[in-house]
Amino acid sequence: MIIKAFGIISVTAWLYYRSMWAIPILFPIGIWYYRQFEKECVRKKQEKFKLQFKEMIQAVSSALNTGYSIENAFKESKKELELLYSEKELISRELAILLRKLRIHIPVEQAVQEFADTVKLEDVDNFSAVFATAKRSGGDMIAIIQNTANQIADKIDVHREIQIILASKRYEFRVMSVVPYFIIAYMSFSFPEFMDTLYGNALGIGVMTVCLVIYAGAYYLGVKLSEIEV
Repeated sequence: MIIKAFGIISVTAWLYYRSMWAIPILFPIGIWYYRQFEKECVRKKQEKFKLQFKEMIQAVSSALNTGYSIENAFKESKKELELLYSEKELISRELAILLRKLRIHIPVEQAVQEFADTVKLEDVDNFSAVFATAKRSGGDMIAIIQNTANQIADKIDVHREIQIILASKRYEFRVMSVVPYFIIAYMSFSFPEFMDTLYGNALGIGVMTVCLVIYAGAYYLGVKLSEIEV
């Protein structure tokens, strides 16, 4: 990601100013790009884990419905998830840790809470809170957990559908974002005499700086518009 961010500001420095000396000036933009790349990477990992977590709680709910105890329901969910995900996946690793805690007689609600504390996702926190409340209340815990699992799964499905719709818009946004770079590059190679007037003088630098500021503002607005929380 660092190399990608550095590459972007290097290309920007050359296209807008024809000088690598502009790289230090554009360094804050590179930092912002890097943070955006990092944020996008985290978002994708979270989306992936949400789908895995949905599979887990649905497997737990199904096991409870067939008469398993809470502890054994988690064991059965581990068996089902092994058919879908490798041991390297985060859900497999965290569920294996949870089961090890159950084997050494750590209370199941504590193990689930620690599971939620590790992954730090709202849906997992909600499940953990409801699970602990149901365990302490002594009510129809199986029905409460099944209802909660269904609600969280439905929420994750809706979120997934929205993300699928937004994915095409994000792709269009990325394509449109590189168009100005291609236009400047095309003009530089096709009409060098015309473009040379924009480099090496105060007026040209001012014009290109204004263009870059407008582009950066439009890009920032596009990033914010493409973000949505469910």
